[in-house]
Amino acid sequence: MVLSACAGPAQYYAGTGVHDATVAEAAGTWENIENTRLTLRRDGTASFQHLDGRNFDFDDGWRVSGTGTWKLGADGQDIRLTMTARTGAGTRSDASVVDASASAPATYRWSIHVDRDEREALALFFFIGDPDNGSTYVLRKVTAQKAPAPATPAADGESER
Repeated sequence: MVLSACAGPAQYYAGTGVHDATVAEAAGTWENIENTRLTLRRDGTASFQHLDGRNFDFDDGWRVSGTGTWKLGADGQDIRLTMTARTGAGTRSDASVVDASASAPATYRWSIHVDRDEREALALFFFIGDPDNGSTYVLRKVTAQKAPAPATPAADGESER
């Protein structure tokens, strides 16, 4: 008798090799497309808007907003986010179902992997769809934008822009 099974990347996923992420680095606001926003606070609380499900749940098309808790895994390689209160639900624009919000969970857990980008800054991601396909949902940290410098008077009395 011969047995066969899928053995794609997620089945044997060993992580990114990043083991040094800190709470201070992870804390902040993270974004993805379609107004997804995840805020991780240093006190272990979190809030999020329009966050999609992971793995096969992504295929259901729902998106949730809510609050919860988060913690960095002991090995500094992942973030465990738990939704404790759903404040909203909706449907992704590319979802094949009409109203995925009806199937959106009231509570949910994400295991979000930690990686580093080309500048060594943290990047967060989780697998979406069939985990064996290796498709990822990447969240990038929002950086504080510098406010424009106030106009300074030029030597001829006009202001510079």
